[in-house]
Amino acid sequence: MLIESSYKDGDVVSLKLSSGEEIVARLDSETPKEYTLKKPMVLIMQKEGLGLAPYMYSVKPTSKFNILVNSVSCIAKTETDIADQYTATTSGIQLQP
Repeated sequence: MLIESSYKDGDVVSLKLSSGEEIVARLDSETPKEYTLKKPMVLIMQKEGLGLAPYMYSVKPTSKFNILVNSVSCIAKTETDIADQYTATTSGIQLQP
């Protein structure tokens, strides 16, 4: 059976790690062993609702991150509203509805 991927390189994707964290990032590339992500952010709860915070504070925000496939429970293309918020947060570009 052939299963088509619902995401591709360059898309904003959401990953649920086996640790329970949820990451939103731009997928740079994918291999059988790892995902390479650009500008990963974690979802956080704020008074106003969901927000985004850097995945790691001790590295440059423009760094690429390699996440091992075996530490990811699932991956999917990010829902449009959150993907737009991610784009605005990481690039400063405000997308119009």
